[in-house]
Amino acid sequence: MPAVRSMRPMLALLTSALLLCGIARAQDTPTDQDVVRRAIHVCASCHGDEGRSKTPAIPSLAGQQRDYVIAQLKDFRSQTRAEAGTRAYMWGISALLDNPTIFGLAEYYAALPPAPGQRGTPSLIAAGRKIYMDGIPDRAVRACASCHGDSAEGAAGFPRLAGQHATYLHAQLKLFGSKLRPHGIVMKVETSFLKPTEMRAVAEYLQSL
Repeated sequence: MPAVRSMRPMLALLTSALLLCGIARAQDTPTDQDVVRRAIHVCASCHGDEGRSKTPAIPSLAGQQRDYVIAQLKDFRSQTRAEAGTRAYMWGISALLDNPTIFGLAEYYAALPPAPGQRGTPSLIAAGRKIYMDGIPDRAVRACASCHGDSAEGAAGFPRLAGQHATYLHAQLKLFGSKLRPHGIVMKVETSFLKPTEMRAVAEYLQSL
């Protein structure tokens, strides 16, 4: 709850900024590139300069798959993805984005060099790597690499996971077991067989890449 309260002033500030962008667009008729640049400036307040987040609970966007970013922003805009703790924030921001701006944001972040991996607990990283590469056959858990790539680089609709904050990834793995991410059907099945400690291990491994 304290984290959510601390974001309320920022939410008001950033929403006002995007509203001003919308007004400016209507009055001055800026190009789509102008609007995208303004949106990037707003996104950077949370996701960091050049898409490299410094906040463990907020994902980095640098190097993320274009199609995945588009899908997630549209899900936030339609309110079919309800991020825990920042639902009102992402719903409010995405409601102000039209399709050309969403496409421009996705292309911008996809072209950026990804954030480098971070050190973690060696034992967790080793356990997470085994699950990521081999799955858990006894529980019908598929290898994460089969969809996200051997280097967790992602592909098309499957997101890049390499170098992402472990705190954020762990939270998302848990959210797939809730109603907050209804479109993650594949992940709902896979995560239902994972123990909390295994989710943490996978997240720690991915952060290290």
